[in-house]
Amino acid sequence: MQVHRDLKKLPAFRNAVITIGTFDGVHTGHQHILQQLQEAAHACNGETVIITFDPHPREVLAGDKTVRLLTTLEEKIELLAHWGIHHLVVVPFTREFSELSATAYLEDFLISTFRPHTIIIGYDHRFGHNREGGLELLEAEQEKYGFRLLEIPQQVIHDAAVSSTRIRKSLQEGDVRLASELLGYPYFLQGKVVHGDKMGRKLGFPTANISLNDYRKLIPAQGVYAVTVSVGNGGALLQGALNIGTRPTFNGSELRIEVFILDFDREIYDAAIRVDFLEYIRSDRRFDSVEALVMQMKNDVEQARAISSRP
Repeated sequence: MQVHRDLKKLPAFRNAVITIGTFDGVHTGHQHILQQLQEAAHACNGETVIITFDPHPREVLAGDKTVRLLTTLEEKIELLAHWGIHHLVVVPFTREFSELSATAYLEDFLISTFRPHTIIIGYDHRFGHNREGGLELLEAEQEKYGFRLLEIPQQVIHDAAVSSTRIRKSLQEGDVRLASELLGYPYFLQGKVVHGDKMGRKLGFPTANISLNDYRKLIPAQGVYAVTVSVGNGGALLQGALNIGTRPTFNGSELRIEVFILDFDREIYDAAIRVDFLEYIRSDRRFDSVEALVMQMKNDVEQARAISSRP
C-alpha cells in the first residue's frame, strides 16, 4: 500500500475507486466497505484509494483536544495495509479545509485531485461546510463528472450494528471482548517500557510500565485484564496480566498502565511493547492490606493464564 501525505504529489490513479472517512479502528463495519472497494476496483481494473484525515476532524471542528482514538494514524496505516489497498491518502484536516462548500469539496477536491471512476460511501456520509453535502449532491453530479456512485445502504450498516462510538463505549466500560468482536481483532495499546518505582517487583510481581505512543489513544476502563504481550518488533506472543489504575492501596493518584508478563524475566526498559486485550478480570480497588493485595494478584495471574491459554 502506498501512503501519500502530499496532495500535490499524487500519482495518476488508474480508474480510481475511492472511499472517504476517518476509519478510526478499521472495524468490521469499515471492513465491509473495504470489501466493496476491492470488488468495484476488480470489476473496472482500477486502483483502490482511501481518503482519510489527520488530525481527527473533531479535534479541529469542535476544538476537542480529548478525542480518544481507537487507532493512531500509524496503526490505521498498518491495519489498512493488511487489506491489500493500493493507495491511502492522508489529507491534513484544517479549519480552512473544513470551510470548503460542498460543491467546492466535490469539484476542487474529489474530482480535480482524484478523478474518480467510482465513489463508494455510506448512506449517511456528509461533507463540505456544515456537512451540507451528501448522497443527493453526488447523485445529481455524477453524470456531469462521469463517476459511478455506489451507496452502502442503511440496512447493511444497521445490520452490522458497528460504529466507532459503540466500540469506544464498550472499552470505556471495560467490555474488551465486545470491543474486539466489533473490531474484528483484539483491541491493543502500543508504547514504550519506562521506569516506574518498582513497587511490583517488591510485591513479587515485576511489571512493565507502559508509556503510550500517542496520548490520544483510548485507554480502556480501569481494572485488571488478561492480555497477550509482544516485546520489540515481531516479538513472540506472551501471556500477561495488565492493570490500568491509580494503585489505590498505596494512595496513588496517577493513572498507570502496568503489565506483568508471565514466565518472563528479561530487562526490557525502553523496548517497544504491545498489549492485546483478551478479557476483563476485575475492577481496580483498594485492599485493606498489602497481603490481601498480593493474594488477589496471584489469583489475577492465574485467571489471566487460564484465559490466554484458551484455544
